[in-house]
Amino acid sequence: MVMGDSKQQTANSNAGWRRVAPLIEPEIARILDRALDGEDIGVDEATALFDARGPALTALTLAADELRRRSVGDVVTYVINRNINFTNVCIKHCGFCAFSRDHREEEGYFLPMEEVVRRAQEAWDLGAREVCVQAGLPPKMDGYYYVELTQAIKRALPEMHIHGFSPEEVLYGAVRARCSIEEYVRALKDAGVGSLPGTSAEILDQEVRDRISPGRITKDQWVEVITAAHRAGLRTTSTIMYGHVETSRQKAAHIGLLRDIQKETGGFTEFVPLSFIASEAPMYAKGLVDGIRPGATGAEVIKMYAVSRIMLNNWIPNVQASWVKEGPKLAQMALNAGCNDFMGTLINESISTSAGAIYGQRMAPREMRALIREMGRIPAERNTLYGVVRAFGPDEDDHYDPLDLVAGGDERFGSFERLTHAPEFRFADRYKRGETVPLAGG
Repeated sequence: MVMGDSKQQTANSNAGWRRVAPLIEPEIARILDRALDGEDIGVDEATALFDARGPALTALTLAADELRRRSVGDVVTYVINRNINFTNVCIKHCGFCAFSRDHREEEGYFLPMEEVVRRAQEAWDLGAREVCVQAGLPPKMDGYYYVELTQAIKRALPEMHIHGFSPEEVLYGAVRARCSIEEYVRALKDAGVGSLPGTSAEILDQEVRDRISPGRITKDQWVEVITAAHRAGLRTTSTIMYGHVETSRQKAAHIGLLRDIQKETGGFTEFVPLSFIASEAPMYAKGLVDGIRPGATGAEVIKMYAVSRIMLNNWIPNVQASWVKEGPKLAQMALNAGCNDFMGTLINESISTSAGAIYGQRMAPREMRALIREMGRIPAERNTLYGVVRAFGPDEDDHYDPLDLVAGGDERFGSFERLTHAPEFRFADRYKRGETVPLAGG
């Protein structure tokens, strides 16, 4: 699929590619040649690309960047948003998660509904038009709590887009509410949820899931939730978490499955590769999983972005670089490996930072635009569903958003560390009194 470029430009690009193809392995050259001719490559071919090294890796990156240019041009988008991880208390014990706490632990917290709404209001006042609401799975939760939380935010902020509740949370809500996934998804939509994050995907291979997160939502259940959301008219993102125990083929098959879903439903807005943050993750820090790796290398990160663009270019046009997982410098370089989105401002991010990520609390829009411009690209603010709110020309560096002008980070917005030590939000104390969250039968 070629958009925004003439046939002659495409032909010239292909001719140039064919001149350098003899410098790399014939099989890699053949695969990249097919991709540049607009064809979908298969899982076996993508596996070979994930194993590319040396000049082949350079060629892979160049091919991905060319496909990006043809498909979406030189605009790089970002969204002004806020993450609200309203509780870290969770009944699951996933090996990669350093965020969750048992309900009896002192560091377990739960934000009351009014505090969630206050944080959403604060974000709106600073220019955000999206809140991303995700959390742990607290025990004995009333099944319709997510619905009620959504309604509370929408009552206060009817224009705020709620990007909320992972497939794991949707499944948990449906189980607690004793209704079907289809019914629960429609209840969330009716309450005001605008889109779902496609997290809790990790690697969509049941063998891998059983190793790193036994008892977590299964591959088939994840697909069931996502496709139910798409049928209900709710768009979702799609993700992968890699750099732990997965193989090249499992990564390729994961992306191939997402492509198959997109061909059927058209419901994905973007693909978001997320590399494994290892330092505080139990399965790495405590050696709980044999063969666990300490996260992806820089080369693996670039290959993930490039192969994602090549596999998905005809179907999912938006590939997001994660400055939280990779840091601003490597995320900036990913813009030359097929990416066209620089994530969001976040304001708070507890899940990655708890696992040891250095970044995550906040990035100002002006800083994002500077990083994007340095790569020779055009920055643009977007909404959740990739509508452009404002594109910034080369002479608009004097623009300041409200978030650019806010002083203080953790002092104003809080942090995961502060939440886990805040007595007013301590889950264990309030759970005993039934005050933290509406409990089923309580």
